[in-house]
Amino acid sequence: MTIHHTKGIVLRSVKYGETSVIVTIYTELFGVQSYIVNGVRSSSKKGSGKANMFQPASLLDMQVYHNDLKNLQRIREFSWAFMYQHIFFDVMKNAAALFMVELLQKTLKQPEANPDLYHFIEDAFLHLDEAKGQAIGNFPLFFALHLATMYGFRLNDDFTSETPYLDLQEGEFTKDHPVHPHFLDMPYSYITSQLLKVMQPQELNEIPLNQETRRKLLQAFQAFYVLHVPDFGTLKTLPVLQEVLG
Repeated sequence: MTIHHTKGIVLRSVKYGETSVIVTIYTELFGVQSYIVNGVRSSSKKGSGKANMFQPASLLDMQVYHNDLKNLQRIREFSWAFMYQHIFFDVMKNAAALFMVELLQKTLKQPEANPDLYHFIEDAFLHLDEAKGQAIGNFPLFFALHLATMYGFRLNDDFTSETPYLDLQEGEFTKDHPVHPHFLDMPYSYITSQLLKVMQPQELNEIPLNQETRRKLLQAFQAFYVLHVPDFGTLKTLPVLQEVLG
């Protein structure tokens, strides 16, 4: 079986047997894949340290065996692709990262490569790790909006004073009050337009938002995903994130 070198972002890790884990990883080369990793949960310090590398949001460098006919692959070697300075220890950044991971779990379905999407996601976690001030609280909003763009059901940023309603169902700003309940009006529609204009995450520091505004926008963006992603459900990390950002 061929060995491939790929980077990957850990999405989920489940204990398996006495010492193993089954991990779901979004890889640069193969999209979403599941791997069985043996011997990383032994009682020795060596084992437990390795298990930490498979916590959600970890960025790994891997040598993997890949067989298109198998649902469960194996990892030959793994190491940190990047060692976060803050995400695993800072409460706010960790809550934001886990929200981002859950959003990915619910939307990344295909086991196929998409290098642009992979690099966008990797870049987002690296920027979150470095983020300061307002940017930390705004990061989940930025990520949710721009991830949708990568998937192809983006919100069209055509906000003007004449089109103050954001129709989440149609994905566009309109002049008329929508007849359904899935919309945002001022000031939330305007703020969404400002977030859509952000090209570099550090620009998020220039959008000061309070707790109530973030809460309203996060709920609305979840509704947007529910409307556009089949079987999306609800985000379990959302109440935790809102509590921490409060």
